[in-house]
Amino acid sequence: MPTITSKSGLLSKTELHYDETGQGRPVVLIHGWPLNGDSWAKQVPAFVEAGYRVITYDRRGFGQSEKPGKGYDYDHFADDLAALLDELDLTDVTLVGFSMGGGEIARYISRHGQERLRSVVFAAAVPPYLLKTDDNVDGALGDADVDGMQKAASDDRTGFLDGFTTSFFSVDGEIKVSEQDRQDALAMASQAEDKALVDCIAAFARTDFREDLTKVTVPTLVIHGDGDGTVPFEASGRRTAAAIAGSELHVVAGAPHGFTASHAEEFNSTVLTFLAR
Repeated sequence: MPTITSKSGLLSKTELHYDETGQGRPVVLIHGWPLNGDSWAKQVPAFVEAGYRVITYDRRGFGQSEKPGKGYDYDHFADDLAALLDELDLTDVTLVGFSMGGGEIARYISRHGQERLRSVVFAAAVPPYLLKTDDNVDGALGDADVDGMQKAASDDRTGFLDGFTTSFFSVDGEIKVSEQDRQDALAMASQAEDKALVDCIAAFARTDFREDLTKVTVPTLVIHGDGDGTVPFEASGRRTAAAIAGSELHVVAGAPHGFTASHAEEFNSTVLTFLAR
């Protein structure tokens, strides 16, 4: 099982599982919550066939990566991503961040710069700031919403994830994937450590990426479904595209949050067109 080691200070080390396939310019796919790197199953073959070296990895606390008792915040997540890029010595990289993974991109650039990067893709991503506050009235979530999600995930993990994976793939109450796709997502979520599952809710909901986005100057694609009820387009994708000068925006009509599965063909063709430029 290939792993890299992310170091936080002198004593804290976290082993991160990764997979890589293909040859060519590197593309790193960063998964969403509460999934893992296997969630890119409908992207990896298409990107490899197009001539790219594709790397996926499991966020700390998820999948086959180590599950430490702390570090479930975006500074640690960004440093984990930096460790991956550094240890594999990746350059001319495109980062593709889905949902929570878009936050890693923004915070990575803010903390580590863009020297290794060619371009970035924010896919149904949580930036710029999901929490509704006095100076962020367009946020999608109130404090009570975040607290409620954390409580539900703690009190009834199985029931919460069952409902979440249904809404994840649904638009206006209609699920847009097969039941097998939903069960696959549940199986991935089952590998998440309890603390990681709960702490990451606060991380993606309460982290303000507005300042981070001002540091993004590499070519950027923002891709989002207009039926996304989990990370609403108006609160996230539209605002991220407006915040990054020169970014390209592609809206997938009728797509839920989990559009990498439900609308894989359009997602893949759009990202591959962007990569080829």
